[in-house]
Amino acid sequence: MINITINRTESESIQSFVISGHAFFANRGKDIVCAGASAVSVGAINAVHALTGVTPEIEQGDGFLRCVVPDNLPEDINEKVQLLIESMIISLQTIEEEYDKHIKITFKK
Repeated sequence: MINITINRTESESIQSFVISGHAFFANRGKDIVCAGASAVSVGAINAVHALTGVTPEIEQGDGFLRCVVPDNLPEDINEKVQLLIESMIISLQTIEEEYDKHIKITFKK
């Protein structure tokens, strides 16, 4: 199962997210759940960088992605970063609604 943890601050801003595991929906290379989660998450990180100039702290490996939003961003830039990552979460929740045996999202403060 793909486990996604979204870490929020007390003010509900997204501080970081971690995606780990494998969906095991289908064979490697044909797993639409894994492909969808990967495309959405990597696409969101790429959008953050391309549209805001912010480079989040990223750690990745086989079946693992960790992304940390930098502290102390200017308010207008942080709002854009938050919006882009919130849209990633909505896309991942859409995948979770259909494939809940293969992907799980947890929110933490």
